[in-house]
Amino acid sequence: QVQLVESGGGSVQAGDSLKLSCAASGFTFTVSWFRQAPGKEREFVALIAWNGATTYYAELVEGRFTISKDNTKNTVYLQMNSLKPEDTAVYYCAASSHYSFVPREYHSWGQGTQVTVSA
Repeated sequence: QVQLVESGGGSVQAGDSLKLSCAASGFTFTVSWFRQAPGKEREFVALIAWNGATTYYAELVEGRFTISKDNTKNTVYLQMNSLKPEDTAVYYCAASSHYSFVPREYHSWGQGTQVTVSA
């Protein structure tokens, strides 16, 4: 299984931006970002296909977040703009062999990176 390492989290003010990175040890067909806030279930944020041509976003982040990838570096990014306090969560990247918005269908997960947005 591919190994994933996230980075780029931190504490910011509402309206600020952050860029998360997810470095993979090898090829990934689909990489998604999920997030989990305290006391809540893990939820889908964004997905990108292996070639970067297909992306999907959760309605809550569409228009504010952008997922992209650099295949030369096996790295997927999540640019987060206009952050809101409700975006506060641990953000995880995950790899799957097909397109899915469901966490259980992902076979590899990173360790997570904390994003905290203050009002």
